[in-house]
Amino acid sequence: MSKRTLTGIPLIPIRDVVVFPQTMFPFIVGRPSSIEALNEALKGDRQLFLATQKDPTLDDPEPDQIYEHGTLTMVIQNLQLPEGNIKVLVEGLRRGKIQRVDKVGEHYLVDVEVYEEDSIAEEEAEKLRDGLMKIFEEYVKYNPGFNLEAALRTLKHSEMGKIADNIGHNLPVGIQEKQELLETLDPVERLNKITQIVRFEIEKVKIDRSLQGQVREQMEKAQRDYYLHEKIKAIKKELGEDQTASELEELRQKVEDSGMPPDAKEKALKEVQRLELMPAMSAETTVSRNYLDWLLSLPWKKKSRENRNLRRAERILEEDHYGLEKIKDRILEFLAVRQFSRKTHGTILCFVGPPGVGKTSIGRSIARATGRQFIRMSLGGVRDEAEIRGHRRTYIGAFPGQIIQLVKKAGTRNPVFMLDEVDKMSVDFRGDPSAALLEVLDPEQNSHYVDHFIDTEFDLSQVMFIGTANTLHAIPRPLMDRMEVLEFTGYTEREKLEIAKRYLLPKQRENAGLKEKLIRLTDESVISIIRYYTRESGVRNLEREIGKVCRKVVRKVLVSGKRSKHTITPENIAEYLGPIKFHGQQTEEKNEIGMATGMAWTEVGGEVLFTEATKMPGSGKLTLTGKLGDIMKESAHAALSYVRSRAEFFNIDPDFSQKMDIHVHVPEGAIPKDGPSAGITIATSIVSVTTGIPVRRDVAMTGEITLRGKVLPIGGVKEKVLAAHRVGLQHVILPFENKKDLEDIPVEVRESLALHFVKTMDEVLAIALESLPAAMKSLAQNISATLEGKVDEGRVTY
Repeated sequence: MSKRTLTGIPLIPIRDVVVFPQTMFPFIVGRPSSIEALNEALKGDRQLFLATQKDPTLDDPEPDQIYEHGTLTMVIQNLQLPEGNIKVLVEGLRRGKIQRVDKVGEHYLVDVEVYEEDSIAEEEAEKLRDGLMKIFEEYVKYNPGFNLEAALRTLKHSEMGKIADNIGHNLPVGIQEKQELLETLDPVERLNKITQIVRFEIEKVKIDRSLQGQVREQMEKAQRDYYLHEKIKAIKKELGEDQTASELEELRQKVEDSGMPPDAKEKALKEVQRLELMPAMSAETTVSRNYLDWLLSLPWKKKSRENRNLRRAERILEEDHYGLEKIKDRILEFLAVRQFSRKTHGTILCFVGPPGVGKTSIGRSIARATGRQFIRMSLGGVRDEAEIRGHRRTYIGAFPGQIIQLVKKAGTRNPVFMLDEVDKMSVDFRGDPSAALLEVLDPEQNSHYVDHFIDTEFDLSQVMFIGTANTLHAIPRPLMDRMEVLEFTGYTEREKLEIAKRYLLPKQRENAGLKEKLIRLTDESVISIIRYYTRESGVRNLEREIGKVCRKVVRKVLVSGKRSKHTITPENIAEYLGPIKFHGQQTEEKNEIGMATGMAWTEVGGEVLFTEATKMPGSGKLTLTGKLGDIMKESAHAALSYVRSRAEFFNIDPDFSQKMDIHVHVPEGAIPKDGPSAGITIATSIVSVTTGIPVRRDVAMTGEITLRGKVLPIGGVKEKVLAAHRVGLQHVILPFENKKDLEDIPVEVRESLALHFVKTMDEVLAIALESLPAAMKSLAQNISATLEGKVDEGRVTY
């Protein structure tokens, strides 16, 4: 192949096309630089060098933005157009490569190295023609638009280079492939590349045809569906239902954006599809739309940002509640675990305690401390399972259960959910709501909770459930097994004083509109209210009494017109609250025969229970009054049997059971009483009445008795000891095995009481009776010092 260099040839960059030698190419010149280059060519030998620019979007490409290889052309015709452009027809002469570029004015002049192609042997040329002819004959079968006759005429040309350039010029391929063909100088290699390109196009057409049938079927179905949908739209538009279609489209988009799990999303989309086919005025339409609204309103993915700052949470809990240390520790432990592991299941707690001790209010504080929403559901009197799990959609007026309704109200997946009064649920023919709660309160199951109305799984595992109850025995065992029980006990006098000063007085003062400078409630006056106007484990009645004082002060201020401070003291408290409701700390002024002081646990806390016994001539009959339960009656019979078996030891006539009747009465006869813990109290009163020895009035006792005189452990120790402390008793007798409950009793209470832990009834009598029979005096020597007031450290004896 020979080559030579031409200098000073005007350059015109062209876009989106490659010009080959031996071809005619028309184009329009419009850029100023290109017009200037054309004019320069027309002044001389009419030769132009055309090279394709790499980026067709550039109006003034630089030399490095133009391909080096191009085509030397001759301008055949040029025509000036009205808008200033020039239409040009050129003929490709030879390939060339730019060697040098000079800018003259706005256009470029280039030195070009042009190439003269060598001829090919006839035998090789014929072989290449036959191969190309067969390929084109196959190609035309798959591409009917291809001009086979023109291709065959081209193949008859003697010069193979010209054949390759003509075919390359007409091939339906991209600029990059054509540029590669232009830059291929060897005609044989160029023809081989063309053969590869044509074969590739044939294979592509084959693939296109194989897919065409499938695409056609899909297109026909899509067109048919489109036609039917358009027809339905037109009909609906005529009926005035066009707005419904846009609403359905909006519903679909809301379902996609709601974050539902796949199962719920599938149900929702099917419901939208059903809704689309229903008449707008149909009753079923309302049911479907209501169902969709509920699905879309649930917080499938929205969560409250949880506060895991332990210091802040502790500060909030301390601000809102005084005492309750175990509860606060448990909440802080929960937050500490959340800092270490975010995969923990929702916590399920159960607060058990008497009314008014802050079970519900601390739930709100927990929500505030953790940064969650707070919702509350009262279960008192709930007897229908559908209240929990909802009604099925087949029922008219069906709704989801309260669990789903309140989670929707909270607006987040992880609220603090308080189930108030869990022990007050009932059962009837409509089902057992406590059984429905089993799934809700099971950490292993509630991540897949299914409400009857929603009919798809909803994740409750992030919810922090808190149940409240006054008693444990009313909660079904399987339900209680799913909850972590935290017991709330009654407040001590000191705790009530602090609660009144910190929370109750400011709240009631604000409710009454009183400023702080108008009322002063001394600590002594608050203690008087606690002792003489309330008798409770909680602080509700205390709050009411303080509110009454504040209202009285407001009235006095308005009547007198004087805005001076009113100081409430123990001396003038009766002016505001009336006569004392609960008298004195000691019920009896002296030790009495047959009168023993016991302690009882109730739903509202501990109470002091007085037991009376008297004897009379008779035939050994035991009479029990005071609305006693079966267990308590059995304890009385066990106590009497114990006394009869020890009659000689107590210096009692062995035949007393045949000569006299004994009557045991527990006052406040309108109130039901039951349980085994009054056993030692009844036994003490019977011993006292049969021996004639008074019982100490400053001693309270509780414990179950056996026929052999053993004292068995009981429950509710803290509540009972607090009750004894409230009424001012000095000594408390407890079963020895209840020594483990000592740490639950507040320190100030332990320090003000002498706690005696006993194993046998003999020890009880040695402490409780004013004097002892001769046979028991040796047993009492170790205890008499305590009874005289010489109490060991901590005021505890064993």
